[in-house]
Amino acid sequence: PLSLKTGSTESIQDELLAVHVFVSVKPGTEDAFKAATLDNAEKSVNEAGIARFDFLQHLEDKNKFLLVEVYSNANAPAEHKDTEHYARWRDTVADMMAEPRTALKYTNCFPFQDSNWRISKL
Repeated sequence: PLSLKTGSTESIQDELLAVHVFVSVKPGTEDAFKAATLDNAEKSVNEAGIARFDFLQHLEDKNKFLLVEVYSNANAPAEHKDTEHYARWRDTVADMMAEPRTALKYTNCFPFQDSNWRISKL
């Protein structure tokens, strides 16, 4: 495999956990949901165990969102859920949900190493 950063061959592959969280909010709550989620995302990317935290809104259905959370170790999801900013987000958005959020979990095939997933810290 080639490194994204250097183009060199890598001998070690980091096994990351990527979680896609699907969210559908009640009409009229989109802006409040976005504000609460942006606050959570901006703080989450600074956690040691989070390689990446993306927040997306559906193009056609503005009530649907996707969180893409990439964790660098098996303990990181639990550590994330123990943070003050996650608890604040969870409690703030609870009544905005049109239905319970769902998640699918993946492991990385490419890029190979945690450092290639990381974005600049905010």
